Amino acid sequence: MKFIALKTCDGGAKVRISFCCKAPKVTRQRFHEYLKNRNKPWKHEELAAKMMEILHEDECNDTYGRERMHKALLLKYPDSGIPSEATVYRVMTAIGITHRPNRKPNGITKADREARKSDDLLKRDFKADKPFSKCVTDITEVKAKNGKLYVSAIFDCYDLTAVGLSIDDNMRAELCAATVENTAAAYPEFCGAVLHSDRGSQYTSASYRAMLNEYGVRQSMNSAGGRCHDNARCESIRGLVTRMKNELFYSRGRRSTDYTTEQLKTMIWRYYMSYWNNRRICSSIGGVPPAEKRRRYYSDKTGKTAADTME
Repeated sequence: MKFIALKTCDGGAKVRISFCCKAPKVTRQRFHEYLKNRNKPWKHEELAAKMMEILHEDECNDTYGRERMHKALLLKYPDSGIPSEATVYRVMTAIGITHRPNRKPNGITKADREARKSDDLLKRDFKADKPFSKCVTDITEVKAKNGKLYVSAIFDCYDLTAVGLSIDDNMRAELCAATVENTAAAYPEFCGAVLHSDRGSQYTSASYRAMLNEYGVRQSMNSAGGRCHDNARCESIRGLVTRMKNELFYSRGRRSTDYTTEQLKTMIWRYYMSYWNNRRICSSIGGVPPAEKRRRYYSDKTGKTAADTME
């Protein structure tokens, strides 16, 4: 709230206080409180500075809403007495860093009604109690200055780590098969996992299923008549792929068509393998980055093993 407070050089009032209060429609008491406190530092100055520090750590952090910003503050400053999420939101509003997503996930795969479908092994239960027990995969399209790119990714349901990624200028089945192959090469423990997808033709193809069989991965698909975004949890899974476009482009006024395919490949790889996996706060896994949740899992597992050995 702003006030008019005009004074002479010797501190005397230049206008009547009643006039100063009438224009902004405030009481005399409120006006005197303003005069008394206007030179005092803002009580949330330190909190606002911490928020700006988090935003400057990575350009994609400017997509943080109230929940993720609150989690990021708790993670980075665990002993600093971070206030409630509501207070964090008020401070974000005051310094102009609130964020509202403006795009919704939209699938691009098309079902092959003639192909043989796999069973829905997950039954809409995407929660996992350990890494590589359940994984999900999807494709999204990114338009470039000189063509199009298709991004195929595999995420671990336990901690949302992007464990596999392939990028090409087409969305044929070989793209999805390459994603499986890349994941198995990077993570041998991926073999034997359940991999869930929609009923797109890429995922019902012979080449894709052959790759799954080669690595012992069990295929799961949406139930008949359903799509991956038919319920809230599935929509968030699809959003793991499409959210990249919002955070890299839409939310900051950029267009993917301002970049070449080679530039986009670098940006997308960096987003998932560096930013998403290691630094991005994910509210659905407890307000920590995927790498942190995975580190805690193996740390707890190692600690329990050591304790059992001592006993």
